[in-house]
Amino acid sequence: MNTQTFRSWQSVQEEVLRRIHAREWSPGDLIPNEADLAAEFGCARSTVNRALRSLAESGLLDRRRKAGTRVAAAPVAKATLNIAVIRHEIEEGGASYGYFLIERAFVAAPVQVSGAMKTGSAQKLLHLRALHLADGAPYAFEDRWINTEVVPEAASEGFDRVSANEWLLKHAPYTHGDIAFSSVQAGPEVADILGVPTQSALFAMDRLTWDNAASVTKVRLLFAPGYTLRTRI
Repeated sequence: MNTQTFRSWQSVQEEVLRRIHAREWSPGDLIPNEADLAAEFGCARSTVNRALRSLAESGLLDRRRKAGTRVAAAPVAKATLNIAVIRHEIEEGGASYGYFLIERAFVAAPVQVSGAMKTGSAQKLLHLRALHLADGAPYAFEDRWINTEVVPEAASEGFDRVSANEWLLKHAPYTHGDIAFSSVQAGPEVADILGVPTQSALFAMDRLTWDNAASVTKVRLLFAPGYTLRTRI
């Protein structure tokens, strides 16, 4: 393989992957340092660094300062989870999408919400509750808080025609987030909204997104029975 192949970090990554999969570098092995690999591949050291960093982020390499880079002894498969537009999710499943805004208000958030979002206890947040429907049947109940100091445009949006889920993905950039999945029992109000018996088991998704150190939105989605979450590894 000539050095022309290794002008991009992606080509270096492919060759490193080939060596790992071919067991030229076995799990636990210390691989050559960046300078040696750059000399071998005929590329810049920064190109090698970018390739190795990507593989470390995917769990295939273990990089430690002053200790070098090793092939991970027990690679961790990482799932890729994108924040879905619920409307797209429903339509891609072959159903027609419906949306109903239940409540929109500016209120001081409960302590557990303001604490998680790191907003002041007296700061008012935009609170939205809405129902997403598939072919007219309840699909997901959305209970959301939006920090309008970070997303000021949300203060003038009615959210009666477009969901906050879809609007925020178009208008509010975020840098990272926290997500948790759980099973909860439907209380009387949520059971009535979703049209299920009280204490039915529901799939819950709690997500908090950030723009660097500032919280953007905190949402709990409760899905009607039968919902399936799909992702990739």
